[in-house]
Amino acid sequence: MHAQQSGRPADPLDLVELDSLLTPDERAVRDTVRTFCDRRVDPHIAEWFERGAIDDIRGLTKDLGELGLLGMHLEGYGCAGMSAVDYGLACLELEATDSGLRSLVSVQGSLAMFAIHAFGSEEQKEEWLPRLAAGTAIGCFGLTEPDSGSDPGSMRTAARRDGDDWILDGRKMWITNGSVADVAVVWARTDDGVRGFVVPTGTPGFSAPAIKHKMSLRASVTSELVLDSVRLPSTAILPGVRGLRGPLSCLNEARYGIAWGAMGAARSAFRTALAYANERVQFDRPISSFQLTQAKLTDMALELAKGTLLAFHLGRTKDDRGLRPEQVSFGKLNNTRAALEICRTARTILGANGISLEYPVIRHANNLESILTYEGTVEMHTLMIGQALTGQAAFR
Repeated sequence: MHAQQSGRPADPLDLVELDSLLTPDERAVRDTVRTFCDRRVDPHIAEWFERGAIDDIRGLTKDLGELGLLGMHLEGYGCAGMSAVDYGLACLELEATDSGLRSLVSVQGSLAMFAIHAFGSEEQKEEWLPRLAAGTAIGCFGLTEPDSGSDPGSMRTAARRDGDDWILDGRKMWITNGSVADVAVVWARTDDGVRGFVVPTGTPGFSAPAIKHKMSLRASVTSELVLDSVRLPSTAILPGVRGLRGPLSCLNEARYGIAWGAMGAARSAFRTALAYANERVQFDRPISSFQLTQAKLTDMALELAKGTLLAFHLGRTKDDRGLRPEQVSFGKLNNTRAALEICRTARTILGANGISLEYPVIRHANNLESILTYEGTVEMHTLMIGQALTGQAAFR
């Protein structure tokens, strides 16, 4: 007996109807973020990328806060308290506009705010979280150093006691939001192991010079943090965690959002390539009618659907019972790698136009070269999954 076929026409952008997995409330979240990006950011993003600067980043951050996107998956203190799937959908739509926009939201909410929310004192939470959620303050997260990336345990930034105060010395590198931040969550070695500190950026001895000459994430603020005998009161330390478990748990929050966000960049590239292939005529036919182009589009659609389905499954699992680190690595590794390949394939369909900022494809591809590496390199996520598979740690 044959099943009756649906009378619905096929949607070339969602052939397997992933949209049907979402609840009405989840679609509303997605549509709200998409509309915001369409109106507020999309008309300017190519210019910001080309110039390497965002116009009125503080105004943009406040707009994001008014929409409830900053720390949206956290509870209380002015945060929206949304689900992991809601947050993932927001990341997807933000990165469909630009990875730099998603990075701004991700670093603010999943790194700086999450660290204070999870490990901070009540006083730290009340002082910073409402302002960060509203976007009236900007946060950053200082873990990576010039000589310490995949091995944060080798960090050189150190904090020492001086009476009741702490003195911080060191440098952090590749810090999103650094030179525009009002507060930095900085991780440092102490006699009691690695500890986190809430550092107002106006504190004497703190500076954050911007990193220039980037060819990726150009519509994003990236900085170095310099801590030169920065004196902090005893209340600046995050009391709720000791050791690398603190920063690594924050990174897992950010990596989860990347698994969704990368699919947003991929979706933008795929949609651009599909539309272009239908419009571009060669040999008196649209190039979408040629077998090789259809093969490329098919492969892109397959990887996009699989990656989005993986992100959705991880989101449902996170909401239901939480995620293990290797599950987050699975999503981050697969989806960033797939997204970058989708963008590269889309570039070939656009030909020479693929390198023009008149189209989003090369911008997404350049951005994804960074996304592939930050919040855990391909090598590290590969070995984390390998350890889960074999029980053997290959990097210690």
